[in-house]
Amino acid sequence: MKKLIVLIILVAALAGGAWFLLRDDGLVEQVTEERIEAALIEKGAPPQLAGCMAGRMVDRLSLLQLKKLERLRAQEGESGIPLSPGDLLARIRRVDDPDAVEQLASAAALCSLGLGGV
Repeated sequence: MKKLIVLIILVAALAGGAWFLLRDDGLVEQVTEERIEAALIEKGAPPQLAGCMAGRMVDRLSLLQLKKLERLRAQEGESGIPLSPGDLLARIRRVDDPDAVEQLASAAALCSLGLGGV
């Protein structure tokens, strides 16, 4: 009987922890949003724009898609930011996820126009 009670308490604690981490606005989402915002600021986005974009992106992209967007980073031999349309297209092709790129572009466009809260 004691083992059953301990097992029930353990399962309840695990379920509560999972809910705390994974719910909407849970710890995982908050950390992810902060990382996206920090990465955008590091690349030169103004803090207000980065905050808006991060909020939209974390709501609309999976963790896997966000990870794929890291492929936009400069690789060895590339400049920090693309210097030509060809360089930009090469980086976009590396992402290999049209939806992720579309969400990034739409977040940038809407947030820069002040429409990101929509």
